[in-house]
Amino acid sequence: MKSSPSLRNSARTVLSFFVITSLICGCSSSISPTYFKENIEKSIQDICRDEYKIDIKTKLVGRTLWIYLAVEDLFEKADKPEKYLEKFEITDNEAEFKDGSLQLKYLIKAIPEKEKLQQYKYNKGVFEKVNKVWRVIRRITFSMAHSGKTEPQFFCLVTADIKNGFETKETFYYLDLKKVSYEYISWNEYQHRTVNETNISPEIIGDKEGLHLDYKDITLDNFVAAQIQHRIKLKFEKPEVDKNADIDKEILKIAVYTIRTYGFRDFTTAELNNLLTQNRVILNRAAVWARPID
Repeated sequence: MKSSPSLRNSARTVLSFFVITSLICGCSSSISPTYFKENIEKSIQDICRDEYKIDIKTKLVGRTLWIYLAVEDLFEKADKPEKYLEKFEITDNEAEFKDGSLQLKYLIKAIPEKEKLQQYKYNKGVFEKVNKVWRVIRRITFSMAHSGKTEPQFFCLVTADIKNGFETKETFYYLDLKKVSYEYISWNEYQHRTVNETNISPEIIGDKEGLHLDYKDITLDNFVAAQIQHRIKLKFEKPEVDKNADIDKEILKIAVYTIRTYGFRDFTTAELNNLLTQNRVILNRAAVWARPID
């Protein structure tokens, strides 16, 4: 079950902030690696427990490291709710690679502008705890052996409110974390590359171990599709475009940019299906790569 827009927006805003905060904290380097794939799960758990008194659960699946943090009262009412304009309604937004084709289905329409309030913010105590976990993740990933073949390339941090039954999940790519740390990409671009989700489920309540999660190895095609979907949501939810924007054109730009950002070529076609207008666009891989991204 998906969360309400106010919770999704709150999660995105604050998660982005504590990611940036944790990255700004001192960057150390060492000549030889301190951590290896074989001990990364235990290392993150031990440091969080011994240095910060925080209990987490970790699970390495293939080349994806999952980190599960159980908390209570993840969000709280904002003293001064943030105002924003709602200009679009997103009824459907799906992206997946299927049978060698990138398939996008969306139903997004412009609506009369309406002022909205973001009612919730992160609980300060939880915010500080999650920020410490991020510091540990960064510390270990930047001090581990990287052969480019077997070590984790995707990380998924799940912060679960086991009292109220909702959670935030943030998935990021190791090289993106490294690039933003050394200023090869901007903070804003990093936020767009990191896939944020907020979910509500009764299974979360009381789950200190993360047993309700579907732990799986995230592949590059999974991540590219999820990021395209994430970018579409960012583009139109708190709109980054004018209400008169050509929706098909904006979504195609997102797809092309994301594919080319990760050098992804393992597909034959890209298919866009506008469920509102019934407009359908199909491009082959060569056309996608030849298309300008501006």
